Amino acid sequence: MLTKDFNSLLSPALERRKPLLEALAAEGTDCWRLFNGVAEGLPGLTVDRYGGLLLAQTFRDSLAPDEIPALEESLRRALPGPFAFAYNHRGKRATESFAKWHKPAPEALQDFICSEGGLKFVINARHRGIDPWLFLDLRAARRLVRGSARGLSALNLFSYTCGVGVCAAAGGAAEVWNVDFAQSSLDVGRRNAELNGIAADRFRLVNEDCLTVVRQLAGLPVAGRYGQKRRYERFQPRSFDLVFLDPPAWAKGPMSAVDVAGDYQSMFKPAVLAAKAGGRVIATNHVASVDYAAWTETLRRCAAKAGRPVKNIEPLAVDADFPSFDGRPPLKVAVCEV
Repeated sequence: MLTKDFNSLLSPALERRKPLLEALAAEGTDCWRLFNGVAEGLPGLTVDRYGGLLLAQTFRDSLAPDEIPALEESLRRALPGPFAFAYNHRGKRATESFAKWHKPAPEALQDFICSEGGLKFVINARHRGIDPWLFLDLRAARRLVRGSARGLSALNLFSYTCGVGVCAAAGGAAEVWNVDFAQSSLDVGRRNAELNGIAADRFRLVNEDCLTVVRQLAGLPVAGRYGQKRRYERFQPRSFDLVFLDPPAWAKGPMSAVDVAGDYQSMFKPAVLAAKAGGRVIATNHVASVDYAAWTETLRRCAAKAGRPVKNIEPLAVDADFPSFDGRPPLKVAVCEV
């Protein structure tokens, strides 16, 4: 997969990032994407820095055995300072045997602490899942949340390791709910909160199906997928100043299914109904093929049909370490005033 031109691709990629990296360093951030292959010459390859860890990932074809040390050597020549290196090949399965492709040095498999905006987050190159514990393309959204959360109540849906929730709490939110079906992800979120001195009494972790929770908060009935019945935690209807909706592209659980491309409305409707009048819903869409304008028009129609029309929708651009060849990055973020 790698070509002899990788060094010539890496050098301009780092050069393009210089203004951003200066800004990130000034705000206390040491985690960023240093190579985004789809837009920088090698589709299917990404390289991310998380503090003292460099994590390379492939999403299509794996690297050949002799290409992995060559990649590491290129990175060590180009970047100052010591760092650990790990390479993970991501197939289509929910879990992968990363060791099949690369056996990193032992120090690369320890927990690392990286910083974003002066906040601390735990990261590990290999764990039960396949996704890194902090999604770097969501940095701009976390920055927005942190800068506007003071005194607010925040509902963080599909919270994963609670990066958005940590930023809301650090920004002065009075109350943060983090909802995710994976207890292991919430456990990492708890560690992140503790790393940043966030009190547990305003940082709630809800281990439950997200749609089951948000439908109850919105005052909507809950029905199991395909008529399935399952015990779930009960909640009384209530509203939040800020609702952050960050679903995966596709997921299937015992109570509900997530289909971002085909049925975003099933998530957005209860999210809007759970937002206070005058509040905000920040919605994300990670499907590259989805058009932003068409998607946000769907959001408008959905909210109007639910009786809570949105007053305004503004796009939020990702940071410059996630360039796209057509100016349309896969991650789309819509900031909706309700």
